Parts: sequence; C-alpha cells; structure tokens
Amino acid sequence: MSINNTLLVGRPNLGDRGVLLNRINDMLDRRWFSNNGPLVQEFEKSIADFLGVKHVMAMCNATVALEIASRALNLQGEVIVPSYTFIATAHALQWQEITPVFCDMDPATHNIDPAKIERLITPKTTGILGVHVWGRGCDTEAIEKIAVRRHLKVMYDASHGFACSKGGRMLGTFGECEVFSFHATKFLNCFEGGAVVTNNDDLAEKMRLMRNFGFQGFDNVIYLGVNGKMSEVHAAMGLTNLEAVKEIIAVNRRNYEAYRAGLAEVPGISLIYYDPAEKNNYQYVVVEVDHKVCPRNRDEIVEELHKQNIIARKYFWPGCHRMEPYRSLQPNAGLLLKETENISARVIVLPTGQTVEVETVNFICDLIRGFLKI
Repeated sequence: MSINNTLLVGRPNLGDRGVLLNRINDMLDRRWFSNNGPLVQEFEKSIADFLGVKHVMAMCNATVALEIASRALNLQGEVIVPSYTFIATAHALQWQEITPVFCDMDPATHNIDPAKIERLITPKTTGILGVHVWGRGCDTEAIEKIAVRRHLKVMYDASHGFACSKGGRMLGTFGECEVFSFHATKFLNCFEGGAVVTNNDDLAEKMRLMRNFGFQGFDNVIYLGVNGKMSEVHAAMGLTNLEAVKEIIAVNRRNYEAYRAGLAEVPGISLIYYDPAEKNNYQYVVVEVDHKVCPRNRDEIVEELHKQNIIARKYFWPGCHRMEPYRSLQPNAGLLLKETENISARVIVLPTGQTVEVETVNFICDLIRGFLKI
C-alpha cells in the first residue's frame, strides 16, 4: 500500500452530510443566522442533556469561552495551569493580564500533578485551571480539595474531553465550570466553536450576558461583554456531528486498537492507556518514545513519517513555558517542569478518525517498524 494523500492529525469528523445540508437550507429559509437562533438553542439543550449539566453557553470558539469563563469567575493575579497544554489555555489568561503559573504534570497521566500545585500558591493566586489532556480526566478530587482548603476557584479546559468520563461522571460536571472546544480538529466539531458548561445558575447568567455585549433585551446593556456568540451554521454542524457520536467513537476505538496491536512489539514505543471503565472518545492516538530503548528518537520518527506524507504531530512540544511571551516573562519556569519537558520530548500523535482506515493504520505501523528495523 502507498499513501497518495497527506494524512493529518485532526482531519475533521463529519456526520450525515445530507442532514447537515438540510439544516443549513432551513436556516437560510429562516434568515436567522446568529443572535441565539433556534439551532444554537437546540445545540445547547442537546449538549446539556448529553452531559447531564444545567447550563450550556455555546461560543464562537473555546479561546473566547475560556476568557469569558475566567472573567465571569473574577480570576485575577495568578492562576495555576499546566504547561503541557495547547497555548490557548495560557493565552486566555495572559490576554486578561492574569499570570499563568505553570505546574508540572504527572507523567503517568500527562495531566497537571496535584502534588505540585500547593507549592505554587501565593497570596496572588485566585484559581486553578486544569486541563483534561487526551480526554483523560484530571485528578479532580485532589485538585478541588486543594481549592477548598486554599479558597481558590477551579475551572477546567475540557477541549479534549467531550463524551469522556472521570470516575463515572461526565467531563463537564466538575469545578465551577468547564470549557469544551468544537474546533474542526476536535472529536465533536462545529467547523469552529466552543462552549462553557456549568451547574451554577448565577455564573451561567453572567456568561450569557458577557458573550453578547452585556445586552439584556433589545436596548438594555447591563454588563461588560464581548461578541462570543455561536452562529447558526456552526450549531447546525454541531448538532449533525452530535448525532454521529457513537459511530465516530467506534471508528476511533477501532483505529486505536489497530495501532496498539501494530506497535505492541516495538521496543521503546508505547501507546497511552484509556481506562475501559470510563467513557472515552479515543480521539488521540498518543505514542511515547523512550529514547533509551527505541533505536531512533521521537524527532527522527516524526521526520520520517512526514517524508511519507503522514503528518504526525509533536503535541504539546515544547510546552507553553518555552513559547512567547512566557519564555521571556518566566525564563526559569522550566526548572520546576522536569516531567513536562521530558514527556513533551517523547510524544507523537498519530492520524486517526473517519478518514483513516485500518489498512492505513497498519501501513503506518509497518513504516515505523521498517524505519526502526524491527
């Protein structure tokens, strides 16, 4: 087999195309394209029912959703956040002149390590922003115990975590609120979009005002706000893909199991583990390369895959603390981020999703084994 088309991590999933186009045609007939239209309302209710939460505020994207959520929580000063995350998590804080204080990860989970949070708390700390990396939930119990003891607010970036659970509870039900991403590369996509979910009535009302310039009614602005609204066409895509969640999970899990089988005997190569007792979306096929055992290092493997038009990715290398403006503002942050620097130098994310067949997965595994001469 040969790969004629480039294989990318994050190629979008898509539900029933006909259903999507019918929704868009209905939208065009209504001529209601934005401002809390019927599709957005239906999408929000469907997400709330799926997750078992009271409130869903659909947004134009997850970065704006993070900004609105953190402002609604009145986070200020310093907020503790993992460095091993997409840069938007940190930027959403820094954009509001909140200092992201980078915490190291637990190498077994790739999530923020609660044991290392406490030492970072100062009189300026107002909150903790955890990230459910790969859709595997943070140690929410430990994080929230720290927050209660130290009088801090907790929110989560659940961009990877739609349709996933932690301890039998759906991600989206923890902390003061959680933020989902519905970007094109995510498990559930709306072309582009995001949402904040919460069970806090007052917080939800505040965020609804904030995402629509602070308007209450037609002509009455009662709060400081921005334009964070989701459009109808994005909600149409979200509803259509939500209806296909089970099918997309099945494809992702099939591909994950094929990768696991294909790479099982390769020395120094290991796939992250998804707990079968939890709900998982299997959106990310994540490989760790142990440089001490594997014949080639992570970067050499990625380079070889790229030569074959397989665009594997080095998530989230080199860590937020080594990107601007943070590497200039906090030049010594890496001294406390040993595990983050270690894992970020080992991770490869491989292509999966609806556009990837098992035959293709097997071909990629064969390429890796051949390159390593296994």
